[in-house]
Amino acid sequence: MNQQSQPDRIIVFDTTLRDGEQSPGATLNAEEKLAIAHQLALLGVDVIEAGFAASSSGEFEAVRSIAQSVGRQSNGAKAPIICSLARAVRQDIQIAATALQPAAHPRIHVFISASDIHLQHQLRKSRAEVLAIVAEMVAYAKSFVEDVEFSPMDATRTEPAYLYQVIEQAIQAGATTINIPDTVGYRTPKEMEQIIQDIRANISSIDQVILSVHAQNDLGLATANALAAIEHGVRQIECTINGIGERAGNTALEEIVMALEVRKSYFNPFLGCSVDSDAPLTGIKTQEIYKTSRLVSQFTGMLVQPNKAIVGANAFAHESGIHQDGVLKHRETYEIMDASTIGLSENQIVLGKHSGRNAFRTRLQELGFDLNETDLNNAFHRFKEIADKKKEITDWDLEAIVRDELQVSVESGFQLEHVQVTCGDCTCPTATVTILKPDGKILTHAAVGVGPVDAVYRAVNQLVNIPNQLVEFSVQSVTEGIDALGTVTVRLRQNDRLFSGNASDTDIVVAAAHAYMSALNRLYRHQQQQPVYDTAGLLF
Repeated sequence: MNQQSQPDRIIVFDTTLRDGEQSPGATLNAEEKLAIAHQLALLGVDVIEAGFAASSSGEFEAVRSIAQSVGRQSNGAKAPIICSLARAVRQDIQIAATALQPAAHPRIHVFISASDIHLQHQLRKSRAEVLAIVAEMVAYAKSFVEDVEFSPMDATRTEPAYLYQVIEQAIQAGATTINIPDTVGYRTPKEMEQIIQDIRANISSIDQVILSVHAQNDLGLATANALAAIEHGVRQIECTINGIGERAGNTALEEIVMALEVRKSYFNPFLGCSVDSDAPLTGIKTQEIYKTSRLVSQFTGMLVQPNKAIVGANAFAHESGIHQDGVLKHRETYEIMDASTIGLSENQIVLGKHSGRNAFRTRLQELGFDLNETDLNNAFHRFKEIADKKKEITDWDLEAIVRDELQVSVESGFQLEHVQVTCGDCTCPTATVTILKPDGKILTHAAVGVGPVDAVYRAVNQLVNIPNQLVEFSVQSVTEGIDALGTVTVRLRQNDRLFSGNASDTDIVVAAAHAYMSALNRLYRHQQQQPVYDTAGLLF
C-alpha cells in the first residue's frame, strides 16, 4: 500500500465487543454480543473487533457467530471486516483464524508488549526475543488471512529506536495495519503528534500500511490524542461506543465521528480534501449513534453519564436562561450540532393502550428494531401491560420494553416467576419470591429486610445460593412523570469480578428484582464457562 492508496477518510475500528467488554461488570453473553454487532454494522463501522477468540469457548463461539451472521455480504452491501484479537502465540492465532473462517473479510489482530517495563516485568523476554516473535507470529497470521493488524503493546512508552525495529519487523512479515496503542493513557496530544511524526519519518515502509492508534482515557485525553494523531497521518482509529473499556475507557466512537463531522472544514486538509469539501470523513451513519449508545448501555449495564459528550442526557439540554433564550431565537447560538444528526428525535409521544400490533411493529421498525414473531409478541404483550399503567408511551419507553424483552429471551439460568412485597412506615418490609431454577424446579421463599428491595434480594439469595456482594444499585427514570418507567442497574462482585444487570418497570421493586436476577444469571453463566487459559492482564 503506497501513500497514494491511503484512504481519504478515517477507518473506524470498533472494539466495544473486545476492549469495551473488559470494563468491570460489562460481561456480555454471545447473543448480546451478536445483537450489538448487528447494530455496529448498521452504524457503518469499518472493522468490528468481535472479541478475543482464544480466551474461552464462549468467546470463540461469539466471534464465530458474528463472523457468520454479520461478517457476510448481504443484499449486495459490503460486510464489515470482522476481527479477533490474538496474542503473538500460535495457539491464539490458530483459534482466531478458525473462529473467523465464515467472515467475508477476516482480520487477525496480533499483539505483543514492546516497552522495557512490560518486557522485564510481564513477558520476561529480551528485545531480541520479542523481535523474533513478531516476525514469526505476524507471518504465521498472514498464512491464514490477508488482513493482519499488529500492535506493539505500550508503544507510547517504548524506546523509539526499538519501537521502529518492532514495527519494521511486522511490516516485513506481512502486517497490513500497524496500530500504536497508548495502553495506559499516558501521553498528551502534543506528545502523540510527535510519536506519529517520528514513526513516519524513521520507518521507510510505513506508507505500505494503514497507521492506526488506540488511545486509553486514563487522563481524559483519549479523544484529543486520537484527533491529534489524525492530523499527522493516522487513518484508523480504534474506539468504543460510549468510550467504555479497561479502567477509564477508550476513545469514544461518537466523539471522534462527530468531531470530524462538525469540524469537517478543519480536518479536511489533513485527509487531502479541500477545506470546503462536504464529503464525509468516516463511513458512519450518524443517525444510528444514539440508538447504538442506548443498546450498549442497556446490555452492559453501564449508564451513560448525563454530561457525556454527544450521547449524554444533557448534551442538548439548556438550563441557563441566557442559553435558552439564544437557542429559541437561533439554535446555533449555543448548539454546534442538531440532535437529529445522531438520531435523537424530539417527538417522543407515539403510542397508547389502544394502539394495535401493526402500529406497534411499525414504530419499532422506525426505531430500528426488527423483531422476529416470537420476540414481537412478547414485546407487544409487555407493551400492553405498561400501557394499562401509563397514559402515554414514549419512544424511550418502547426502547426499554423491547430491550428488556430481548435481554430476557437470551438469558439462561434462573427465571423470576413472582415477587410480592409488603412494606410501610409501621410494617416490617417482607418479600415473597418465586423462581424457576435451571433444573426446572420451582422454589418460593420469604425474607425480611431493611426495605422492600433488600427483602427481595435476601429472598433471592436464599433461593439461588450464589455468594456475591452487591456493590452498586442505581435507579434512573426513562422518561418524565410519576408514571415513568424506572430502569434499575445493579452490579455484583464475586472474586474480584463484576457482573451487571438492569431492568425497567413502572414498579421500581419489580425492576430491581429483575435487574438482580439478570446480574445473577451473568454470574451463573460465568461459573459454567471455564476459560481455555488465563489471559488476565495481557490485553491493552
